[in-house]
Amino acid sequence: MPQSASANPRDQLVDHLPALRAFALSLTREGAAADDLVQDTIVKAWTNMDKFQAGTNLRAWLFTILRNTFYSSRRKTKREVSDSDGIHAARQAARPDHDGRLALRDFRAAFEQLPDEQREALILVGASGFSYEEAADMTGVAVGTVKSRANRGRRKLAELLHLEDGEELNMTDQATLAVMAQNNVSSR
Repeated sequence: MPQSASANPRDQLVDHLPALRAFALSLTREGAAADDLVQDTIVKAWTNMDKFQAGTNLRAWLFTILRNTFYSSRRKTKREVSDSDGIHAARQAARPDHDGRLALRDFRAAFEQLPDEQREALILVGASGFSYEEAADMTGVAVGTVKSRANRGRRKLAELLHLEDGEELNMTDQATLAVMAQNNVSSR
C-alpha cells in the first residue's frame, strides 16, 4: 500500500517548529541562539531522516536532536578560549614567510650602508659567533674597539631600520638576528 505525502516525516517538520523554538528558548534564553539551535536541529533531522523509525514519535525524536545539539555545543564552548582582544590568537599565529623575506631585504640594504669596520665587527661577533677577543685578534685591534664598532653598527642598523628602543627585528634568519643581538658572549 503506497504511503501518502503527509506520511513522509519531512513534510511534518514544519508542524513542530513552534514547539522546537519554545524548547530551544528555554535552553538558550536568547532568541537568536534559539533560532540557530532550531535550524541546526532541522538540518540534522533532514539529513538523518533515514534513521527515524516510522510510526514513532517525531516530536520526541526532534526534541532529542535539539537537546543533544544544545549540550554538545555547550561542551564545545567550555573548551573554547575567550579572546575578545586577540591576545591569545596573536600568540598562536605564525608569521608569513614573505614578511621575513621583506625584512631581510631591508636589513641587507641597511647593512650595506654601514662602514666596513662596523660590518666586519658585526659579522665576526654576531653572525659568525666569535667572541670579542677572537674578533680583536683577527682584526688586530683592541677588544674595546671591536665592542665599540659592533655597538655603533647595531645602533646605526636600528636607526636605518626605524626600530624603536628595545624593539626587535621580526625575522627568522638566525645569522641576521645574531648580528642585531646585543648580548654576545665576550669570551668563549
